[in-house]
Amino acid sequence: MKLFRALSAAVLSCMLCAATAHAADDVLRVATDATFPPLEFVKDGQRTGFDIDLINAIAKTLNKRVEWVDIDFKGLIPGLIAHRFDVAASGIYMTEERRQVVDFTDPYYKGGLAVLVRRDEPGLRTPADLAGRKVSVQVGTKSVDFLKQNYPTVQRVEVEKNQAMFDLLMIRRVDAAVTGRPAAVQFAKSQGSVRVLDKGLTTELYGFALRKDEKTLTTQFDTALQTLRTNGVYAKLVAKWFGPSE
Repeated sequence: MKLFRALSAAVLSCMLCAATAHAADDVLRVATDATFPPLEFVKDGQRTGFDIDLINAIAKTLNKRVEWVDIDFKGLIPGLIAHRFDVAASGIYMTEERRQVVDFTDPYYKGGLAVLVRRDEPGLRTPADLAGRKVSVQVGTKSVDFLKQNYPTVQRVEVEKNQAMFDLLMIRRVDAAVTGRPAAVQFAKSQGSVRVLDKGLTTELYGFALRKDEKTLTTQFDTALQTLRTNGVYAKLVAKWFGPSE
């Protein structure tokens, strides 16, 4: 009887482990720093934005459910490598430096670094006018190293959140902010006192980041992205968040 009970317990334990593993297979743990509208931000207590909608659409295509993880932007790549989550989706540029440590899906949107200035600042007309100026940037983003390498006389003011860059610009603590064009354009639309310089700093591609040991999942993401482009869902999301002309 004791042997039977022990065997039964062992079988039950294996069944529970298998069920747990199966449940885990149905879950996508996705990390984001939801402070970068219109790609990801919080509205009425809920995450929303282009990246959020696109990840949810991909998960639906893959018959998975999303478990969101909120984290500062600078922690996305380290957290991914440390297996804290499966995917990083937060307006991440597909840079060569990042490709050394993580894989990316096919690009899902084009962006680039842009300069945001106040409209009453006539001395800032092109990126060249940033020389010697105070410019706010978000830590962990390409903006930091790009300014270091290409605009060494710029006085960088590094902050943790995207919104903090804009706040410093609005209260005149800095002369400009450098961030991704989608976020810069979105903020300029909401605040008539600022504008985005016509000439951008870079052209970049956004991709979802995954670990290098998750080749199968990366392939599944690429296939799902192609499905969403084919069935029209992707185009609808682009029109929703960026306008029909995109």
